Amino acid sequence: MDFDEVLKEVGAFGLYQKIIICSVLLPAALPCAFHAYSQLFIAATPEHWCRIPELEPWTQDYIELVKNLSIPRDRHGSFAECSMFARNYSEMVRYLEYRTPYELQREQSSKLLRLDQESVVPCQHGWHYDRSMYPSTVVQEWNLVCDRSFYVTLALVLFGLGGLIGNYVFGYLVDLWGRRPSFYAYLLLEIVACAASAFAWNYYSWLGLRFVVGLTVPAILASPYVLAIELVGPERRVFCTIVSNIAYSLGLVLLAGVVYLVRDWRYLTLAVSLPLLMLFSCFFVLPESPRWLIAVGQPKRAARILKVMARVNGVHVTRDFVERLQQRLLTTQPAATPHYGILDLFRGTNMRRKTLIVTLIWFANTSVYVGLSYYAPALGGDEIWNFFLAGAVELPTYLLLWPGLSYFGRRWILFISMLIGGVACVATLLYQQQADVMLLLYCIGKMGISSAFVVLPLLASELYPTVVRGLGMSFSSVVAMTGPIIIPIINHMGQQMLVLPLIVMGALLIVGGFASLFLPETRGKNLPQTLEEGEAVPLSFLLCCCTDKESKKRQSQSQNKGLGRNRKQLPEEAATVYHRVGGVTIKKPNRVKQYRTKNTRHIELYQFACFLRRLDISIPPRL
Repeated sequence: MDFDEVLKEVGAFGLYQKIIICSVLLPAALPCAFHAYSQLFIAATPEHWCRIPELEPWTQDYIELVKNLSIPRDRHGSFAECSMFARNYSEMVRYLEYRTPYELQREQSSKLLRLDQESVVPCQHGWHYDRSMYPSTVVQEWNLVCDRSFYVTLALVLFGLGGLIGNYVFGYLVDLWGRRPSFYAYLLLEIVACAASAFAWNYYSWLGLRFVVGLTVPAILASPYVLAIELVGPERRVFCTIVSNIAYSLGLVLLAGVVYLVRDWRYLTLAVSLPLLMLFSCFFVLPESPRWLIAVGQPKRAARILKVMARVNGVHVTRDFVERLQQRLLTTQPAATPHYGILDLFRGTNMRRKTLIVTLIWFANTSVYVGLSYYAPALGGDEIWNFFLAGAVELPTYLLLWPGLSYFGRRWILFISMLIGGVACVATLLYQQQADVMLLLYCIGKMGISSAFVVLPLLASELYPTVVRGLGMSFSSVVAMTGPIIIPIINHMGQQMLVLPLIVMGALLIVGGFASLFLPETRGKNLPQTLEEGEAVPLSFLLCCCTDKESKKRQSQSQNKGLGRNRKQLPEEAATVYHRVGGVTIKKPNRVKQYRTKNTRHIELYQFACFLRRLDISIPPRL
């Protein structure tokens, strides 16, 4: 039974679906946006320099003098952050004590003391931090700078590793427990772990709790999103995808506002976690997916939910309708409910190819989206403003995609978005010294990847069958989460070459964009329910159009050579099946003249082909 047809009878997009989307789908994007990127500010690295105990009395009022006396400069003229002059600062203090404040402010350290400028050593007594933007961060509290600066990158790597493991584990739970219970299980674990990290007593305890948060962040958005697209008809899936991504981008913008108001890392951690407990107020509003209930053999529960859906949508439902619907559901369900695993995604040729292509594109999109978001502070200037801008530039993209996905489909928009974003990122190599152009290209790249990130989950959810939809999307996400594990390391390497991460991410986007051309178009088509229906959807190879043109050209040439204009051609569908049969029974089945027979043979052959299709006999063609 086609569930989309049943959904039309009770309202494919009525008041019921709108309530679910507004009360659950929109707020569900906030935990992901908050917890995924709040670490950029919780572990922000402010400007710092070596601490000199002997010069502490002058640090507050004469900071520039202290830096000139103790800190060397790099080749760009900036003060070094990890080195200091090896001098007798006790002697220097005795000299400074006899200088008046006016002399200390006016005279330069080079005039006050003539000392060797080449004796430079690493910081010996800790660091001073610029607290004008962040009064307290993880970096400041545990001195994660200089030779320990990789600890910040390690936290992002383990956060990404947690997402990889969490997607693998929770992918099974989404299809095993259902969409509703798994969502609230993730949410509770995420809030508790994030709030507990505010009370971490050292770096390693904080790192462990951040790893737990990472287990849930990528998976928590999948449950309400999958539920939303399973509650609406095919023509409204674009709406759900656009709204979900708008909510996510608004979450990024809102996070920038929260950071602007709360700068202390412990209070910021609580500010992005505890308010999310309000999402549990929707526990009794959020239903289970009736599409999933039908797929796992629970038609009675699905019928009850559909009855409520029809009542809220204003559709008149009689007892006969409910009984008739339940009977239709019962007749389509097998006696025993099978359990599906990852291997089921690779059993069929079409499903295997689609799974690999979707996973490759998902890896590219996840890596680049996360990488560009992490890269925003490296653009220079106000870090909070850069992050706000990185989230705000996504919103205009969704307004353009809304009609585009409905009229132009998914595949070509995905390709164009990834190509534009990739070219913009690679082009930054030519404008390294022009900050304004770099910012413009960054925004174009962010808009391109944001557009692709809208299309990809929609396309993937429409390609994977219902029985493995959660598992398939989670598998692709699991592999894609290796990107956020690698990207922080690439960004860390970019300290020596600022545009290196952008070049890597741009090349990855271009490769993924061309791979998307092999996927079939899914606009306006019903969701596949079983593995067999998913396998029946073929790939759209780039060479198909060329092959079809060549085939038609050969047929036209054969007709001109003497087949006659009055002879009828075998229908395309029957010719394909006959080719399968002919591949076994006829020695040369691919000759055109064997398909050009008398009308009576055409009819018999077509009836025989339809008979084989009803029996679901699939004979592989001869190569």
